[in-house]
Amino acid sequence: MKALKDLTYGIVGMGIMGGSFAKSIRQKVLSRNGARGKIYACNRSTACLSMAKEEGVADLTFTSDKVSEMLPECDLVFICLYPHATLDFLKEHKNNFKPGAIVTDISGVKGIFEKELPAILRDDVDFIIGHPMAGGEKEGYAASRAEFFENHNYILCQQAFNREENLVLMRNLITEMGFTRITETSCDQHDWKIGFTSQLCHVIASALVESAEDPEITAFGGGSFEDLTRIAMINAPLWTELFISNKDKLVEHIENFEAKIDEFKKAIKTEDSEKLKALLEDTREKRMNMGSIRVKL
Repeated sequence: MKALKDLTYGIVGMGIMGGSFAKSIRQKVLSRNGARGKIYACNRSTACLSMAKEEGVADLTFTSDKVSEMLPECDLVFICLYPHATLDFLKEHKNNFKPGAIVTDISGVKGIFEKELPAILRDDVDFIIGHPMAGGEKEGYAASRAEFFENHNYILCQQAFNREENLVLMRNLITEMGFTRITETSCDQHDWKIGFTSQLCHVIASALVESAEDPEITAFGGGSFEDLTRIAMINAPLWTELFISNKDKLVEHIENFEAKIDEFKKAIKTEDSEKLKALLEDTREKRMNMGSIRVKL
């Protein structure tokens, strides 16, 4: 396999994440002396492709109907689409990938990939299941930034068919892009833990905003509401798909949360100050033991 600075990278989907990958690779990997690598970008609409070309982020751009011309040239492909769209893309273009290519995803659910990948992939294409724990609230290429990845976590779900040399290359690339922690786990564990740390949080933030009866209530805010509800500025189609794709695990987390809310509600309603104080002290201790994990979703 070539060195990172000499690979041809393909980015499918030039939204906020695809654009950020392209910008990060350009700035962190292909800016080295003697780098011969290239970035090819593919997207359905052309506005972001024009921007990426004008900014010097992409060397060549392709509309979606021309992606079969791009893929045979790419050593490493990031598919930055919604989960089921990623699977559909793999099915449709399985024969277009370059022999020996590494292909990876950025999806927030993984069980569907572990289930379907063996029947989709060619033996000479290595699909590495990945999830960058970074991003922003806004959508589109214009909101993309290489800096999103700095000091964040990247999750890899190694499969039996993955080649070790490709995993090493992927880990090196992730580190070069600025991620400071690589967590390796199973798809099942990924979906369980992300169901709690990300999806449940988005449900809670959304429910909190929906529960507000006074649209002017934020005039009395002191930062708590803003901190809790930042992630409620949500990409509705994407998160609908993520919630439903991980529904069994997510619903279990919601039910556990509901039980705790009821416990707090009862203590407050009955003015059980000892119970409430014990709950809050336990909460403080648990949160301190969890540490401070910098994850922005």
